[in-house]
Amino acid sequence: MLKNKRLLSWAALPGLLLFFCAALQCADENKPRLNFLLITVDDMNWDSLGVNGCKVAGISPNIDRLASQGLLFNHAHVTIAVCMPTRAVWMTGRYPHRSGALGFQKINPGVPTLLEALKKAGYHTGILAKVPHVVPSRGESWDLVLQARELGVGRDPALFAEHSGKFFAAAKAAGKPFFLMANSQSPHRPFANSKQGATRKKANPKKKKKASNFPVVENPYKPGDIPVPGFLPPLDKIKTEMAQYYTSVRRADRITGAVLKELDKAELADNTLVMFLSDHGMPLPFAKTNCYYHSTRTPWIVRLPGVTKPGSIDRQHMVSGIDLAPTVLDLLGLPPLAGMDGRSFRPLLSGKEQSGRDRIFTHFHRTAGRRDYPMRSVLTHRWGYIYNGWADGKTVFKNESQNGLSMAAMKAAASNNSSIAERVKLFLYRVPEELYDYEKDPDALHNLIGDPAHKERVESFRRQLAGHMKDTADPQLAPFNKFLGD
Repeated sequence: MLKNKRLLSWAALPGLLLFFCAALQCADENKPRLNFLLITVDDMNWDSLGVNGCKVAGISPNIDRLASQGLLFNHAHVTIAVCMPTRAVWMTGRYPHRSGALGFQKINPGVPTLLEALKKAGYHTGILAKVPHVVPSRGESWDLVLQARELGVGRDPALFAEHSGKFFAAAKAAGKPFFLMANSQSPHRPFANSKQGATRKKANPKKKKKASNFPVVENPYKPGDIPVPGFLPPLDKIKTEMAQYYTSVRRADRITGAVLKELDKAELADNTLVMFLSDHGMPLPFAKTNCYYHSTRTPWIVRLPGVTKPGSIDRQHMVSGIDLAPTVLDLLGLPPLAGMDGRSFRPLLSGKEQSGRDRIFTHFHRTAGRRDYPMRSVLTHRWGYIYNGWADGKTVFKNESQNGLSMAAMKAAASNNSSIAERVKLFLYRVPEELYDYEKDPDALHNLIGDPAHKERVESFRRQLAGHMKDTADPQLAPFNKFLGD
């Protein structure tokens, strides 16, 4: 009798296993899909945050808190230091010349995007500010669209809180996972506490125009409170502009905190992938719209509960803007987009290693004024090689980072200061090649391109860049080969 019972139990085992497997599969299918919250800030240098060593008191408590809850990349770079094309890179996973978004142009019609992939997968989608700069001409893929003018010119923390809270509630009510892209337009010009950034307008019902006012600035930083970065001279007007910039950084931090607080209030944080990064460096000479270290390095934070170790820092691997879309799709369990140049860095989020992450390539193509200034760069942890394809000794560089007080102050001081005059000349005319030891010279003050000691290193970087251009069908390959004499 006992023997028969044993036989019966063994016979039932396959059925029991099938039952438990089915139950597990059902449980997995019923598990809520992962949400995605992408918080971006406009024109913020990587070292403007306390977590990255900034010494300005009280500058970024909310962003620092996010970093303490997730993973901070120490060697993260955007692909191109211009607002609109860098966002096109995030959405496509492609280099700019492979999507069509070289400057302020639309993504080519046949290029798939992250936004559309998530929309197709059933995600509730929303965008706050910077609307024309993200997936241009694809606006129908957003369920919620709020322009900058509806958010205090993209700078009001209270309005970001209000509308992100409503968005999270709508996603919950619909029973859908969400993708929200919240874009702070601080610290982009006009800076807080500047004359333009304090403009107050009244609504005009006759012209159907609503008031679109910059938020009132509380306790702005003073010029004496703020250090001037090493790539700029410590002139009085530059000190003034830096105080305005850091006041804007603090406002961007408050916007970030406001959105994250609403996520917590909605009780969605535990099932939400959060990414925070800037589109490029500060809008000042030798940063934005260039290929220097301070042009593309970004504070990139990832928080994924149960995966990222709180307060962890990746000091080894290099990640690039082209990797954003592949990584997000991988984490959400969705297939990759066709034609992506980047790859998922998912293994890094759990502290694993990933090969081939010791260098990246950055680009520059076209300014907002549609002027072409082709530049390419190879970056490692320590070194930066830059090819300025436009530099012929005659062409003058004109771009957004020349606006404001800083460049005007440098030009004024150049008449009686030879070192500043040389910096102005370099910025305006550049040279065909540049090489910097960013470990010793992070501000790119000493071009080593003509140093015989670095001849082999330069040759190696040239080969790497040529290979990258060939692999990506870069139209700058032919001019580069011609420059090299090949």
